[in-house]
Amino acid sequence: MTAPVAARRSLWWLPAVAGVGVAVGLGVYGRLHEPSALALFDVFGRPIVVKAGLTSGAAFLALVQLVSALALYGRLPSKSWTPALHRWSGRLAVVLSLPVAVHCLYALGFGFDSPRVLAHSLLGCLFYGAFVAKMLIISQPDSGRPWTLPLAGGLTFTALTGVWLTSALWFFLT
Repeated sequence: MTAPVAARRSLWWLPAVAGVGVAVGLGVYGRLHEPSALALFDVFGRPIVVKAGLTSGAAFLALVQLVSALALYGRLPSKSWTPALHRWSGRLAVVLSLPVAVHCLYALGFGFDSPRVLAHSLLGCLFYGAFVAKMLIISQPDSGRPWTLPLAGGLTFTALTGVWLTSALWFFLT
């Protein structure tokens, strides 16, 4: 029985490799893909308003993720429903972000026209890479590296916050 545990522990780095692969893959696709300039949200109004709203919702849920993670790690008081709140707020944040990401990648591509646009593109790729790594880490909780899950969660939160700062907040302020 010790061999399977040892084999799992020796692959602790695999989520990081998968996360980097997703982030780089999205960036390469966004850069090489010819942007269509097709707005996916025309039915609901101005696409940028819809994207800013969805991204703001995802950012709010990221804050819920941060607070509930602090509770789960014993840094804040926890209730019996805190784990479910953490799981569902994360799921909803990703669901809200997906149509925005599809629109950004398909219609706009990977941008580098200005420092803000470049940061936004890089942070968007980092968000999904960190998310994939976090999901893979969660699927193997006994990986023997207790710092990997908080690191992946922190990267996911930071990247999504950066995406919001360089998109929705920028839109609301300008």
